[in-house]
Amino acid sequence: MIKLLSLSLAFFWSNPVTKTGSPALTQTIYNFKVAGLNGGTIDFADFKGKKILIVNTASKCGFTPQYEDLEALYKKYEGKLVIIGFPANNFFSQEPGSNETIEAFCKKNYGVTFPMAAKISVKGKDMAAIYKWLCNKSENGVMDAKVSWNFNKFLLDENGKLIGHFKSKVKPMSEEIISKL
Repeated sequence: MIKLLSLSLAFFWSNPVTKTGSPALTQTIYNFKVAGLNGGTIDFADFKGKKILIVNTASKCGFTPQYEDLEALYKKYEGKLVIIGFPANNFFSQEPGSNETIEAFCKKNYGVTFPMAAKISVKGKDMAAIYKWLCNKSENGVMDAKVSWNFNKFLLDENGKLIGHFKSKVKPMSEEIISKL
């Protein structure tokens, strides 16, 4: 009995309860730091107060031209929005290159200036921790989502709360996204 009570108290203290009675989420987008495409670290805590659009990218995909609109969106809402690209090779090997190759491709073909993370996995057993957070309501507190192809987009508000998931066909400059900025 005492052992059970101790375990219950340990769970309570390590998992604070919100006003709704469910465990509070201890991980936020601001806890994440990821490797940058060209070295260094992308620290999501640096983006507090801005909207964040996270996109899984690929260089050899039918949606690759969305880089152009992503860059235009980034420049149009500079100071208010940050876009983070996450190259991933999860769909028919459409991102086979190294980080260096990907960076050169993005700059040469689309003039990408928004932050790009090092290549990761966005699904499966080796799914990156940030994508586990984005795709699981139990971690993000808002919604379950599935990355179904390259150029899926996740939008977070100025407080780091997930406010939308958009499939590949939703273009970066679409009303669906712009209306939430």
